[in-house]
Amino acid sequence: MDVEQLELEAKATATKHVINMLQRPEQLEKVEQYKRRVARKKASVEAMLKTAMQSQLDGVRVGLNQLQSALHDIQDIKENLKWIEESFPLVPELSAKLQDVREENMRHSQYVTAMENLKHIFTVPESVAKTKHGILGRDNLYFAIQCLTDLENSRDDLLYELHKLPNQAPADKVMLKAYFEDVQALSDLLEKQLRLVLGRTLNTVRKEPTEIVTALRIIEREEKADAFALQRQRQSGFLAPGRPKKWREMAFSVLEKSVAQRIEGTQVDERDSNKMWLVRYLELTRQLILEDLRVVKTLCVPCFPPQYDIINKFVHMYHSSLSAHLQELIQSGLEGNEFVSLLSWIMNTYSGLELMQHPELNIDTTSVGPLLSNSIVEELQGQYLKNMENNYMEWMQKTLEKEKEDWRKQVLPEGDDQDGYFHTVAPVIIFQMIDQNLQVTKTISQELTFRALMLSIDQVTQYGRMYREAIVAFKVRHFEDRSQVLYFTHHMITIVNNCLHFVELAQQMKQLYWRPGLQDNEAGNKFEALLTTFQVTEKKRLKIMLKEAFFSLHGWLQACFNLKLITSSILHCLVYCSFYFDYFQQITYLSAFKTTVSLTKTSIEKSMKALMLGGRRLSLTLVYFQVQRALEYDSGSLTTLECVTGGRLIVIYGNQVKVTCGVERFGLLLTLRSSKPMRVIEDLWEVLKMLAMALLSFYIYTLLTTCDDRVADQLLKLTTIRNLDSEPAVVGTVQARCNSSNNGFMSDDICQLCTW
Repeated sequence: MDVEQLELEAKATATKHVINMLQRPEQLEKVEQYKRRVARKKASVEAMLKTAMQSQLDGVRVGLNQLQSALHDIQDIKENLKWIEESFPLVPELSAKLQDVREENMRHSQYVTAMENLKHIFTVPESVAKTKHGILGRDNLYFAIQCLTDLENSRDDLLYELHKLPNQAPADKVMLKAYFEDVQALSDLLEKQLRLVLGRTLNTVRKEPTEIVTALRIIEREEKADAFALQRQRQSGFLAPGRPKKWREMAFSVLEKSVAQRIEGTQVDERDSNKMWLVRYLELTRQLILEDLRVVKTLCVPCFPPQYDIINKFVHMYHSSLSAHLQELIQSGLEGNEFVSLLSWIMNTYSGLELMQHPELNIDTTSVGPLLSNSIVEELQGQYLKNMENNYMEWMQKTLEKEKEDWRKQVLPEGDDQDGYFHTVAPVIIFQMIDQNLQVTKTISQELTFRALMLSIDQVTQYGRMYREAIVAFKVRHFEDRSQVLYFTHHMITIVNNCLHFVELAQQMKQLYWRPGLQDNEAGNKFEALLTTFQVTEKKRLKIMLKEAFFSLHGWLQACFNLKLITSSILHCLVYCSFYFDYFQQITYLSAFKTTVSLTKTSIEKSMKALMLGGRRLSLTLVYFQVQRALEYDSGSLTTLECVTGGRLIVIYGNQVKVTCGVERFGLLLTLRSSKPMRVIEDLWEVLKMLAMALLSFYIYTLLTTCDDRVADQLLKLTTIRNLDSEPAVVGTVQARCNSSNNGFMSDDICQLCTW
């Protein structure tokens, strides 16, 4: 370090500092002040420097003293190690000299232990008797446990002293154990008494809670003794006989066994003696668990130590025992509504307000898990749905057989008391059955209800298919021999009404139980399939009704509807009209008859309106076609008088048909006066009535401009009847028109039906 250089730098720094302080003349007056300030600062720095130097010197002094002391200690240790090294060869000789002392010390320790336990050694039989009396009497368990503890401690201390001997004598150990063998018997007897007390905990705690407290204190005392015995075993390898007793585990085991017995004891009935045995068992179990957990929460908590967590322990015990017993019941087999009772109790009652969530308990069961595993619950639901499916199949088959039996009877179908429509009870029975099942599943869960709804829809759809096949077979047999069934049309009307009723009830069922957003596509397709099944069946039955009408009228026309017969008597017209009156009287038993003519909003009603309206138009068109066939039955010519007379009678016939078919009591909306089939009949028979040939020719020309091909065919027949050979132009025009094609007032479907 260059001191001179440092001095020069210090002076240069001081010079700059002075220059900065004395830049103006008036600052010279403060020179003394500056001096004093610098002096104080210098004194402060010197004091700090002295203090730092002093502390450093003190630390050095202490360090030197410690080094000096360490040096002396090292020298002493070196000397001691040298002495030990010199003395080590003498240790074996010294050990041999002290052997007698060691043996004497061991004997002294044994004598001391014997003296301490001398009282218990000589009084073992008496202490055993007193302890046994106290245990059996249960009037002074504290005295009994104290005596038992003294006896066990004496035995354990003596055995421990034997264990410490280098040369242990097995005979001595056997002798001591045999001498104290009654102590172990007392311990077993006390454990038995504790089991009896704990087994009746829920009953005892209501009357004598002190017995429970005493038993628990004894158990905790033995738990501490077990802990001490295990600790001594880790230290010395000695373990006292009968340790560890693990009476706390024994206590929980006894409580759990007691809970299991209480759960099993509530089953007082069997299936053979009581059909409601499961419902009664579940209700008794609910009452038992609710009351027992109340006792645990209010009375057992003050008696049991906090570390026992007795509430949760009892909840777990009841949960496990009940789960095991329910599984045994399931394995033994359930029948009928027992599935519903069990599922509803498990999923709603057990975890609901009636039991675990009761206001007095309010126990959360999430920590113990579900009462039955998801796989078991799913299996139960599957078995229940399978039983439901089997019941559906059986009941629907019986219902269908009852329908077939009604068809074979020679009696009219049943009528509705309110509206008078033909129907059977099959739709109501089936959907009542479905509603009952869905109401039951609704008490279990919404998911199971929807699954049951889908199953019900499938089964009703299957019933619809079987219903259709049975109807087809019935129709085929009927048309083979139409004399077998007198009321075939009435049965067809009943079937149509039933189909409509099925559709209506299905819609109502959907409104009650449908769950939007849950498998909408699949479920919607199934429901549409159900509706389509019965709607198609309904439409086909309506066509069968029309076919039956054609068959009924066909033979009568061949025998009676002859033009000469018509001109001879009005009786045939009346007979013909009576047939139509009967036909329309029958179709008034259709439940869709009035619905057809009303402005409904549902698609089913609209489709039925179109179908039934088409049926009525078809019925009116029958009048026209039967007139055509009347013309075909006679190919000869008539005189002018016969033509005039026949034409007038046909007009009367047509008016009678209007009156018969258009009366308001049938509710027809068609105005027969303006309906084209009836107007065509009048126009055709005007050809017969006209006498003036010129007017007749003009009328035929006018009629040809508005009629269709079938009317033209009849005009050609009428020209033959009227013997218009003198008017070749008229005949030629009619023949030309017959060869042309034109659309008439009837559709191809109606014409096709009329060919039946």
